[in-house]
Amino acid sequence: MRKPYPTDLSDEEWKYIEPHISVPKGQGRPRTHSPLEILNATFYVLKSGCQWRMLPHDFPRWPTVYHYFRKWRLDGTWERINKAIRERLRVRLNRDPQPSAGIVDSQSVKSTGVGGQERGYDGGKKVHGRKRHLLVDAEGFVLKVKVHSAKVMDYEGIKPLLKCAGEQFPRLSHLWLDSAYRGEDKGKDWVEKTLGWSVELVERPRKPAPEEVLMWWAAEWAKEGKKVDWQKLLPPRGFQVLPRRWVVERSLAGSLTTVEWRRTTRGYVRVAKRSYMVPWRA
Repeated sequence: MRKPYPTDLSDEEWKYIEPHISVPKGQGRPRTHSPLEILNATFYVLKSGCQWRMLPHDFPRWPTVYHYFRKWRLDGTWERINKAIRERLRVRLNRDPQPSAGIVDSQSVKSTGVGGQERGYDGGKKVHGRKRHLLVDAEGFVLKVKVHSAKVMDYEGIKPLLKCAGEQFPRLSHLWLDSAYRGEDKGKDWVEKTLGWSVELVERPRKPAPEEVLMWWAAEWAKEGKKVDWQKLLPPRGFQVLPRRWVVERSLAGSLTTVEWRRTTRGYVRVAKRSYMVPWRA
């Protein structure tokens, strides 16, 4: 009996996850290690950021842990667990288990020099690495994720992200996007034409005119004896919480890249499909 780690699942957590773990079929060799220990080892890697080969010896051997991690990725076990937890949380919030609206955004993340073909340069964020594209519901729960090169523009990356999304989420019919998804047959326009969903662009308030023009306009009104404070016509400065946009930003900043889950703060592997693990306990 080993000593527990802070990342170990509690009995209550394991009770909800166990029904979604695939059961061995046939008369094959029985399992040597408990799926609970495999999950605990996976969460240890996720939070500590260590290499698979550096798993502590009181866990199962790293090839065994990685085998199940890869197997569960291929057979959809991780997605089933995330779906079950998401639907359970939505019901607790008095919402329908299936969302009707979502928010899409991306985040460029640095990767190591062994990023492979899915490694690129995001000129806007000045980042060499990969880009995580997220579709979340109105509560910020992750619906779909697509990892691709950081050089892929947002209005193009949304296409593979939303592929088959209509089949997975039949009630989904509305999206909130930012200005990066503007353009003909790109982003907003593509979603409306291809998927038939309604799309709302959430953008920062724009200046009504350049400051020089506003100052001249205020001076002209002053000649007529009317004092106008032209600075009040400018949009507020500094950070602003935009409607709906803060939901996906919270998901990106809080549950996916927090330093407490070090494995998700940087891309370490060559294959993009293996570079993303959702810390759905966060």
